[in-house]
Amino acid sequence: MIEIRKLHKSFGDNKVLQGVNLDIDTGETIVIIGRSGCGKSVLIKHIVGLLYPDDGYVKVEGQRVDEMDMKELYKMRGKFGFLFQGSALFDSMTVGENVSLPLAESGKRFTLAELDKKVSEKLDMVGMAGFQKLKPAELSGGMKKRVGLARALITDPDYIFYDEPTTGLDPIMSDSIDDLIKELTDRLNVTSVVVTHDMYSVKKVANQVAMMHDGKIHFSGTPAELVSSNDPTIKEFIQRTE
Repeated sequence: MIEIRKLHKSFGDNKVLQGVNLDIDTGETIVIIGRSGCGKSVLIKHIVGLLYPDDGYVKVEGQRVDEMDMKELYKMRGKFGFLFQGSALFDSMTVGENVSLPLAESGKRFTLAELDKKVSEKLDMVGMAGFQKLKPAELSGGMKKRVGLARALITDPDYIFYDEPTTGLDPIMSDSIDDLIKELTDRLNVTSVVVTHDMYSVKKVANQVAMMHDGKIHFSGTPAELVSSNDPTIKEFIQRTE
């Protein structure tokens, strides 16, 4: 599991995280919500070791991230898959090359046949079988998200992080991405962490919801508990995002 305790982070005078406490249980899908600038992305960067706390800590499977050496950090990151908000595909590479990139950077040796097999498996898993030779410019926004997700899956991660997975997509494509998140979580038994503003996604994919506000976890509970809450901050957020 992932354990976050009394996490603080400031950038100059800007206090972004002010004592975040959160548990992310193995195998669950937790959705992190909150206004823009509330610290959601900063929190995720602490989990994967891209930022280090001013105070407090993050533990992944019992080990503090900020106390890992580089070898331990890279090993831990191998357990993570990440779907970036803009998919972050390289325009000069084909779909297949984009998906296989994490394997090429892992330092492990694969034959061309092994790479092709792994890429085909992951693309098939996200409904993009047969698209290996296309370039990102030839894909729609939803297709790019799926390719980005195939790349996140290529290392067979234990944890998948989704950064605004439905942003910029039409309602039908957003719904299909939500379905895919649910399907992959169940099929692969991974722990999924979704950062989003989309309340429809919250209701559809989340087991647990954590709402960030004023640098802390303002709410933690089920989607039903979130929606039924009479807390003014929660009600305002829901009204603004639905």
